[in-house]
Amino acid sequence: QVQLVESGGGLVQAGGSLNLSCAASGRIFSIHAMGWYRQAPGKQRELVASITRFGGTNYADSVKGRFTVSRVNAKNTIYVQMNSLKPEDTGVYYCNLVTTPGGSAYWGQGTQVTVSS
Repeated sequence: QVQLVESGGGLVQAGGSLNLSCAASGRIFSIHAMGWYRQAPGKQRELVASITRFGGTNYADSVKGRFTVSRVNAKNTIYVQMNSLKPEDTGVYYCNLVTTPGGSAYWGQGTQVTVSS
């Protein structure tokens, strides 16, 4: 099995910053991409940012220019630096790992991010 452990969530004022990290462990044979999703109350889970093993990135339009996703392949770890946070960034942030394109996907337990106005 694969385990994903997130850390770094918390409460921050609007305009502030947070850095989330996600470390993958367990029976990991390959990683195609890892990413961050978030779910606000009453809303569907949505992609925030993702990064492939080779460094290709993808961002939600709402976070472009404010969030930066990065990875350390040797540690099976990804990060997302979140700047200029807005109240609408509030939600539970989940780490995701995809083994191969269209292959198995794993999720972390989630970490709460709350941005106060």
